[in-house]
Amino acid sequence: MFGLSKTELAILKKLSTPIKIQDYLDAMPLNFEKNGETYMSPRRVLRENKSHCLEGAMLAGAALWLQGEQPWVLDFRAPKDEDHVVALYKRNGCWGAISKTNHATLRFRDPVYKTIRELVLSYFHEYTDTKIGKKTLREYSLPYNLKKLGTKWITTEEDLFYVAELIDDLPHFQVFPKKNIKFIRRADPMEFKAGAFIEWQESDPRT
Repeated sequence: MFGLSKTELAILKKLSTPIKIQDYLDAMPLNFEKNGETYMSPRRVLRENKSHCLEGAMLAGAALWLQGEQPWVLDFRAPKDEDHVVALYKRNGCWGAISKTNHATLRFRDPVYKTIRELVLSYFHEYTDTKIGKKTLREYSLPYNLKKLGTKWITTEEDLFYVAELIDDLPHFQVFPKKNIKFIRRADPMEFKAGAFIEWQESDPRT
């Protein structure tokens, strides 16, 4: 299936629920792109055993697709901070998210959100610049179904820059009215400390 080897299929088929997919991604080292920018396919992620958010979202999408679900991804925009991409899933009319991140807060979301906007807003408070404590999430995209790209993205050895560009070019929506920016409170010292906590160190040779 999808051109995957028996070994690759066996791994992905074991990831039969969003929770199992998230557990797998959590155990995987973060890809710090030490040798330059990458957008690895799920095949390469399995082989390299590391990923960043978009690579993790694509692997999650491939695993969901194997289970007969839709491989939706969603983009978050945070000007002057890092953007973030998650994979979406739905249970009984409610949305959840699978997220590969190095931070303690921008992680998995249980399927309790009736709309995509509700899900996005669950990330707002914790989406904070860890240098100055500013809340930076400003926009979110339309969900994109990776099925539209066929299946080559699952196994290619080439970097998937076109997928990153496609997602970035999707229509995006404002999280809140621009005139409300003056009402947004910065993270307090305790929140700032919690937001700075990370899971993987760049010095780790596995990353």
